[in-house]
Amino acid sequence: MWRHVRVIPDRPDRSVVALVSTPGGFAGRTGVLPVPTPEWNHVEPVNAVLRELLGVETSVLRLVSVEGGVVPWGGTVTYHVEAHGEPDRSKLLPAQEPAPDAEHRLPWARLGGPAELVAWADTAVTRTGPAVQIRTWNLSSVHRLPTADGPVWLKAVPSFFCDEGAVVEMVAAHDPSLVPAVLASAPGRVLLSDAEGGNCWNLTPEMVERVVPRWVAVQHALAGEPRLTPSVVPMPSFGLPDTLTHGDFHPGNWRSGGVVIDWSDACWGHPALDACRLAEYVPALRDVISRVWSESWLTHRPDSEPLKALEVASRASRLHNAVKYQEFLDNIEQSERIYHEGDPQTELRAVRRLVP
Repeated sequence: MWRHVRVIPDRPDRSVVALVSTPGGFAGRTGVLPVPTPEWNHVEPVNAVLRELLGVETSVLRLVSVEGGVVPWGGTVTYHVEAHGEPDRSKLLPAQEPAPDAEHRLPWARLGGPAELVAWADTAVTRTGPAVQIRTWNLSSVHRLPTADGPVWLKAVPSFFCDEGAVVEMVAAHDPSLVPAVLASAPGRVLLSDAEGGNCWNLTPEMVERVVPRWVAVQHALAGEPRLTPSVVPMPSFGLPDTLTHGDFHPGNWRSGGVVIDWSDACWGHPALDACRLAEYVPALRDVISRVWSESWLTHRPDSEPLKALEVASRASRLHNAVKYQEFLDNIEQSERIYHEGDPQTELRAVRRLVP
């Protein structure tokens, strides 16, 4: 789950400092190094810069601190990094070793954590090259693994998220074209096939027409007794059933090939929550989203009142977001709270603005 993408004409540049641990112990820190992308959790370019500097493969474990920037971009970001071999120590400066443990520290933020995830994935697929760490932060760890059949994706999530593999298979039972294939899963981790196409941040009405009716059809098919934790925000039904909700149905989690990814926020709730989450990110297409979503539900539930449901859900969705963001803050280590500080309050203010 990600905070709203704010419109910033020029996202600030990011530089990094790496606190480097090695198989033989802590080795020191790098100087300040520029990297080509601004997002703090995008660590593929961080490892690329460190490989060139230190002559060894690395994994980013966690964010330690940030100076400057605008959440979650830019500034000078200090990371704790694990070197998978002996680095060129002439490139390192003396520094204090990061604390070996902290409350709520995640398994992949510890020494050996990323390697353990990749070793697990290696029991399910045969790699044709090195695993590439793409992102890491307090909500997930993501690696891309090359195979003879194309890239596959290794994802790990905290225990407060749902079983993503089970959710994807739940959806696939009714529309396998809407989700990636599950190649392997275990508690807190999943290995998924590649989803073709780029993200849909530049969402078009055509993509809304392509994805929303298919998702509504799956939700209609899955309606019934809860199979996941219910949303803590109740809603009147308006003739629509509680069902599986994606939980973070924004266009960054859609692929232009028609696949929806990132199901770890899923819960059981009113389907209007997903439609409102989408409209929150793309207000210019709110009318299109409302029309396509309501027409889709009327096909399955002709006696329902989907447009009335959306009016109420616009507030319920923000309350749901606020609860989720607070759950993040309550369950992640202190240094990474910067990603979510203030988000619950932002959502609650949005609710107040929507009250007539």
